[in-house]
Amino acid sequence: MTNLKEKATPEVTISPNDIINYLRDHPEFLQNNPEALDLLLPPKKRPKRGEVADFQSYMIDRLKADKEEVLQTTREIVENSRANMNNQARIHQAVLRLLEATSLGDFIHCLTMDLSSILNVDIATFLVEAEEKSIPNISNQGIRILPEGTIDKWMGVKPVMLEENISGIEPIYGGGATLVKSQILLRIDIDPETPPALMAFGSRDPLMFNENQATDQILFLARVIERTFRHWLIV
Repeated sequence: MTNLKEKATPEVTISPNDIINYLRDHPEFLQNNPEALDLLLPPKKRPKRGEVADFQSYMIDRLKADKEEVLQTTREIVENSRANMNNQARIHQAVLRLLEATSLGDFIHCLTMDLSSILNVDIATFLVEAEEKSIPNISNQGIRILPEGTIDKWMGVKPVMLEENISGIEPIYGGGATLVKSQILLRIDIDPETPPALMAFGSRDPLMFNENQATDQILFLARVIERTFRHWLIV
């Protein structure tokens, strides 16, 4: 009878590097196996060069860093919420002023003069495309004239454009162009029978407006301007 030598099962050796590599590839291990924490004995002092790391100290430092990150995020949320509330209040005030206009001339004055102070910008202009230098049935006082096709050239199909770190354009702001470092351009579609129009707000602060800002409130103001302008054209 032949004696078969049983092959001994090779002993599997797991090195610390194997464990570290496994945990690096499975960062959720302790979350899924919290009982493993009871098996660990973290060191109780901070490591010197070449010594074993103090796991507990690192955990405390990490908690402090996480707390500071949460506090910073909270502060940013509060600041953004406060800024949004302030902007909303300004938009509401602007709408009320538009609705209080007593004539088309007063309405135009509101667009080009009052809104700049209400919205805390340095300059506000209203522009209309026209072949001639005057617009029928509308006083040109406070309104700037643009050649046909200019608004599409600037805006494309966008209803609103926010830009930072710019140089103001003279056709938009006239002599105030050198002051403008950031701006909002709002397309104003008054009526299918009227030429394209543009409402522009410029600021000397190069970072006051940027393309990442929400536009729902300023677009609401644009819709109010359109409807109110339409009202004065048919009165």
